[in-house]
Amino acid sequence: MRGLAKFVGRLLATFAGIIVGYALAALAGGAIPVNSGWTQPGSGVRIYVIDNGVHTDLVLPMVAQGVDWRDLVKPGDLADPKQAGHPYLSFGWGDRDFYLNTPSWSQVSPVRVASALAGMGRTVLHVAHLPAPEAGPHMRSVILRPDEYRRLAAYVRGTFGDGPSVHGYGNNDAFYEAKGGYSAIRTCNQWTGGALREAGVKMGWWTPFPFAVMIWL
Repeated sequence: MRGLAKFVGRLLATFAGIIVGYALAALAGGAIPVNSGWTQPGSGVRIYVIDNGVHTDLVLPMVAQGVDWRDLVKPGDLADPKQAGHPYLSFGWGDRDFYLNTPSWSQVSPVRVASALAGMGRTVLHVAHLPAPEAGPHMRSVILRPDEYRRLAAYVRGTFGDGPSVHGYGNNDAFYEAKGGYSAIRTCNQWTGGALREAGVKMGWWTPFPFAVMIWL
């Protein structure tokens, strides 16, 4: 029994060390800036970043600077096609199984979280049709130059995979097959940070958590 207790203690200590090491690496990675010379212009395309405490989404105009999302996200993809008349779209990327089976936080399971972090499944883009947003404590606005916005949009468009869409949690959202693998290294927030880095926005080098994205906006 004493040997078992010692083994369990070492196992728990190792697990705790991994968690602490991961958190410290995330702090360091989020604090190292990429595109450090970037400044926000006075005019351009206004986008938004939403933070729900765990996950970040990009909110982009339906049509701007020659980028029109209506060829990818169609009214028929929604439970209520009339919701497609909204002028903005939110984009979030993540593990397919986790996204489709956890419509509320009360349905999150440790097994599903572990599976997602291990990179064992496919990914999806969650796209919601939204009215004009307003910046607030959990939604930051960012103005991009036209070429910056087109680079960010190309990053998002390049994440769409092949396959049928699936209705979302409500009447105004849907899931689309996506490219890339989700893991503890490449999280949903790293995807958001990657889009902003691709656009040229000053952003953390590694952004696995929401705060690593939001501190730069």
